[in-house]
Amino acid sequence: MSFLDCMSCGFGAVILFFMIINSQVVRTTDKPPDQLMGETTKLEFEILQQRKNLVLAKNTMEDLEDEKISADQQIAAIIALIEQLKEELKEFDSESLAKVERVEKLKSDIESLEERRKRLLALEQQSKEAGAKVRTFTGDGDRQYLTGLKVGGERILVLVDSSASMLDRKIINIIRRRLMPDANKLRSLKWRQAVASVDWLSAQFPEDSKFQIYTFNNEPKAVLKGSDGVWLEVGDGKQLDEAVRLLRRTVPENGTNMHGAYSVIKKMNPPPDNVILLVDGFPTMDAPETDRGFVTGGERQRLHFDAIQEIPNGIPVNVLLYPMEGDYNATIGYWLLAYRTGGSFMSISKDWP
Repeated sequence: MSFLDCMSCGFGAVILFFMIINSQVVRTTDKPPDQLMGETTKLEFEILQQRKNLVLAKNTMEDLEDEKISADQQIAAIIALIEQLKEELKEFDSESLAKVERVEKLKSDIESLEERRKRLLALEQQSKEAGAKVRTFTGDGDRQYLTGLKVGGERILVLVDSSASMLDRKIINIIRRRLMPDANKLRSLKWRQAVASVDWLSAQFPEDSKFQIYTFNNEPKAVLKGSDGVWLEVGDGKQLDEAVRLLRRTVPENGTNMHGAYSVIKKMNPPPDNVILLVDGFPTMDAPETDRGFVTGGERQRLHFDAIQEIPNGIPVNVLLYPMEGDYNATIGYWLLAYRTGGSFMSISKDWP
């Protein structure tokens, strides 16, 4: 095959290919133009709609931005208002606290004034009472004494134990002091305490009452000589002062005869309506004299219960007990005596009155 033949064959193939392509283009361009215009219009409408949506979106974003700015402004205003309210609240709290403090101070002042009023009323009452008393008694440090002891009455009988046991609280010291001179006996703390108790009691006697003071050991004896069985007027207090003065010079000695002490109650005419008994323990004898040198605790208790039978009915006995070593049952015995007669009972401490 010659070269010219080859070229002719190739040229013919190109012409054939071109004819095939040209027929496809003519077929495509033969579609109706109305359909293409419809699609174009549809696309343009969609584009326009999207633009509208975009504009709406932009407007919405602007509105939201404006709302955000307005909300930020409102938040800032609310925060400022909160801060202002906080400041006002702090100021209000300060004022409230100050008011509360003023109220509390006023309450405290009112309470102080009330306490002062009560003290003044008490002092006024004490002044009135002191005006009705014929004697005064001041303890250590001007102490005031509040007890259940009954010291009133129209006729007051005071019985003071002046036996040797009133020299001390301990038995060994009692034995030792019994051998001392009378001046040392009078300085005994226990006896001085008993005398001070009588001094305090006498300061409580009503001005219009009558009194009598007896000491007793183995036998009873009126402190004021020549006044046995006689009621003395409290009056201006001179007889009371003299009785207390003589009591201070009385020397404790001998044993304890409670039969004799209680017999004084029956001898007084008219009988006392109040008896005050100062004693330190159970009796050791039932008569002015005895030949016994030793008395057991049980015998002393029996002597006590025998002796109280001497006390007439209806007369209260107020007991001031000055405890003594080893006489433990005396507290119960004298408490029962006070309870049964309608009196009161006191166990005296070392620093009273």
